[in-house]
Amino acid sequence: MASGNRISKIRNIGIIAHIDAGKTTLTERILYYTGKTHKIGEVHDGQATMDWMPEEQERGITITSAVTTCVWQGREIHIIDTPGHVDFTMEVERSLRVLDGAVGVFCAVGGVEPQSETVWHQADSYRVPKMAFVNKMDRLGADFQGTVEQLQGRLGVNPLVMNIPVGAEDQFKGVIDLVKQKFIMWDDATEGVEYQYLDIPEEMQEEADAARDQMLETLADVDDAIMEKYLEGEDIEPKEIHNAARRACIDLKAVPIFCGSALKNKGVQPVLDAIGRYLPSPADIPPIKGENPKTGEIEEREPKDNVPLAALAFKVQMDQGRKMTYVRIYSGKMKAGDEVWNAVQQKKEKAARILQMHANKRERVKEAGAGEIVAVMGLKHSVTGDTLCDAAHPILLEPINAYEPVISVAVEPKTTGDQEKIEAALAKLSEEDPTFVVKFNDETGQTIISGMGELHLDVLVHRLLREFNAPVSVGKPQVVYRETVQSTATASEKFDREIGGSRHVAGLTVTVSPAERGQGNSVKSSIDPEELPEGYEELIIQALNQGLESGVLQGYPMIDVSVTLDKVEFFEGQSSDIAFRAAAAVALNRACEAADPILLEPMMKIEVLVPEEFMGEVIGDINSRNGRVEEIKPRGPVQAVIAVAPLSRMFGYSTALRSITQGRGTFSMVFSHYDPVA
Repeated sequence: MASGNRISKIRNIGIIAHIDAGKTTLTERILYYTGKTHKIGEVHDGQATMDWMPEEQERGITITSAVTTCVWQGREIHIIDTPGHVDFTMEVERSLRVLDGAVGVFCAVGGVEPQSETVWHQADSYRVPKMAFVNKMDRLGADFQGTVEQLQGRLGVNPLVMNIPVGAEDQFKGVIDLVKQKFIMWDDATEGVEYQYLDIPEEMQEEADAARDQMLETLADVDDAIMEKYLEGEDIEPKEIHNAARRACIDLKAVPIFCGSALKNKGVQPVLDAIGRYLPSPADIPPIKGENPKTGEIEEREPKDNVPLAALAFKVQMDQGRKMTYVRIYSGKMKAGDEVWNAVQQKKEKAARILQMHANKRERVKEAGAGEIVAVMGLKHSVTGDTLCDAAHPILLEPINAYEPVISVAVEPKTTGDQEKIEAALAKLSEEDPTFVVKFNDETGQTIISGMGELHLDVLVHRLLREFNAPVSVGKPQVVYRETVQSTATASEKFDREIGGSRHVAGLTVTVSPAERGQGNSVKSSIDPEELPEGYEELIIQALNQGLESGVLQGYPMIDVSVTLDKVEFFEGQSSDIAFRAAAAVALNRACEAADPILLEPMMKIEVLVPEEFMGEVIGDINSRNGRVEEIKPRGPVQAVIAVAPLSRMFGYSTALRSITQGRGTFSMVFSHYDPVA
């Protein structure tokens, strides 16, 4: 197969959604119908192929993004099944960064839930073309039209409905394909492998005609070729509809929408057809851009095998103690045994083995080309977000942003002999997960681990025991605070000391002032570059940036602080790096102490879905936690209470919510902003 032709047949897609919308169930059906598995694995039985970690099977949720490859109608589909729980947002973020298209799964009962909103907007920020599957049409309270309206209202989607349901709840029979104008009915006896196209039931003909007309109208709005025929009242061929829908999807002008019930094996094959028909191949998306580290110029790499290599390491995983790096190849080829250049770490790496992944099973391949997602063994230095390229043609691709952890716990070995084993295990886990941070507190002698939420840390502690046989005792959760200043202050410092037989002298003046909340820190200089020899100004700015990493109240990092270097005193032959670093640290500390420093705590945005009769208790409980309710919206049969509350008061909230709503309330919580400690 010619290279260009091979690339046009690849689809790199992610399955994204809120927890419990049925992502993994849909993926299991896709694997079964494409012949990748010979038995359907169910999440509720702990048998799902893609949820292969013991932690996932026990909890019935996806924790890590599993990668798999299957073939449907001659197209090679690389699928990443991403987690839906907010604590694992980073897994979704790094997957979306390397995908060309996404399938959003929505529950026909729950509609657009908070976390599906988050991941959808993450996909928007990477300009990923998307299609949607409205799942669980067989469930009590299923409402296809209501979910489509929520997609439009809450996510700003231009809906292109490609099929509509026949019946709902226990009467859900199948779907009407609006392009072929046929009723698709699945055979329960073959677990949905066999299905047939029948005439549209008479009682649904009118609804089907109206829905088809709406589909053509939506396409006519975004596609001139369809517009012309539609206005002339001419017949529009299925092929023309498919081509127009593909263009609209890739150009982010519309989102093709399908429906079904993955659990009941209905509606999955049209989704597979649509992945190939409407979502882009690596050749359909713009060439990847990156900076040439030698010239500083922006360069492009086309998705071709015969151009220099450009690949992004987007995930690191420990596999039986060895490091496995997931890589998306954007251009060029990578061969097993080849040396590649890590442009971020400035180091040579050897791609010892290249593996095509199927969840945790794998197949060795000799080489991988543009557009492919593979796992590579042997990369010693590479971490999430590193660029791998050809040393003769270096390029730096945009890195993957990591999130700041908001919750910490202290861990210590159960026996004194386990300290080294635990340190090694924690180092491996933090290499896998950029949102998992490990620090050693010299003052207390404790090891502090930080992450995105209680579930995140709980999973990691269980993995320490299960995978590394390193049991730990866990302290109470601690909030990761921040510090800032409330007013402007200036301080000077002159450092003058004899070190190692020579005199080190330097003086400087800095001013600190508060920046707008959420703006981050800024360090700038107002001195004349002529006042200092080359290199010293950068050195002082670097020292001031480092100084902001620990505040003056309790040593927490400082945020939203603006620092200006006002004045420097340089003494020929006596001023040194050491002197300027020391003077910068002391002057910054003094200025911060004089600028009304305060402690900030992380505030969380909470969305609680609760039946009307428990609203009073839920709102009362949020108020008792120093939270404030921002709005209440009806969401189908339940009410959505949206509130902001300090993280320090939200520990154990899931248990409290269960008890005050008799198990009927659910909630999601994401970091919102920092506020002064009340």
